[in-house]
Amino acid sequence: MERAACIRAAAVVAALTSTCAFAQGFTRPDQGKLTATGGVTQIEGAGGGGLTPWALITGYGSRDSYGGNAHSTFVDLSDYSLGTYGVAAGFHDRFEVSFSTWRFKGTDGALDGVKIEQDVVGLKLRVAGDAVYGQDSWLPQVALGAQFKRNKGITGLEGLGVSKPTDLGAKDNNGTDYYVAATKVFLDQSLLANVTARFTKANQFGLLGFGGDLQDKYKLRFEGSIAYLVTRKLAVGAEYRAKPHNLGVDDEGSAKDVFIAWFPTKNFSVTAAYVDLGTIVNPFVPGKQRGAYLSGQIGF
Repeated sequence: MERAACIRAAAVVAALTSTCAFAQGFTRPDQGKLTATGGVTQIEGAGGGGLTPWALITGYGSRDSYGGNAHSTFVDLSDYSLGTYGVAAGFHDRFEVSFSTWRFKGTDGALDGVKIEQDVVGLKLRVAGDAVYGQDSWLPQVALGAQFKRNKGITGLEGLGVSKPTDLGAKDNNGTDYYVAATKVFLDQSLLANVTARFTKANQFGLLGFGGDLQDKYKLRFEGSIAYLVTRKLAVGAEYRAKPHNLGVDDEGSAKDVFIAWFPTKNFSVTAAYVDLGTIVNPFVPGKQRGAYLSGQIGF
């Protein structure tokens, strides 16, 4: 079922991309949006903060144009590392498609060299409001989104009979998150606020599959971001993301970060953060996984 959903999502991405490319012809993107209002690249590839997607559409194309970007992110944790890279595109400041691939690796102790990989295809549609130009209204910009996640397997634990998340107790190796995001920019206060409600069964963002021996139902989990624009090109902020606890072998908790993002131009941005991803299964060295986050984005 989930595999079919991923295939359908990929088909939708291809169709949207082809349709918009045909409609735009060879017109150059207009970069009509304000600096930083496309967000940076969220860890799963969507436009937003580092941990949570925002209702903002990625890129700097206005409602009459399009935009896109490529990103690379690296997270260095206590006992693990995570590298992601991918691309995203926004069309008419209305809808967004994204793709990212993940490489999660054990870097210390008995789990050194263990690897997990997954791909994420994302779709987002703005359905109401305008986060920037609706300053005379308290209505935020609202978007609906879905992230289709396909786990590509676990390597390094074959001796224990583990090669995929279901071997650790997950109900499914692949799955889909659904979310509603609401974002508001307060220009006079140089402030951005976002709240995201996510319907999910994902274990550790999907790296350990979906559902488990403790529960196998979609749960509503909330995420939030707040960012202050120190200057037009520099933002500081913090994020929080609640996660479900489905697996008995993994005492999963919430994730959080504090970040600084620099936008020297509309074509380039860098985000650095201190991130706490909570406990990630490690029977040999239990404890919080905290460390540095660095992400670069180039686009138009």
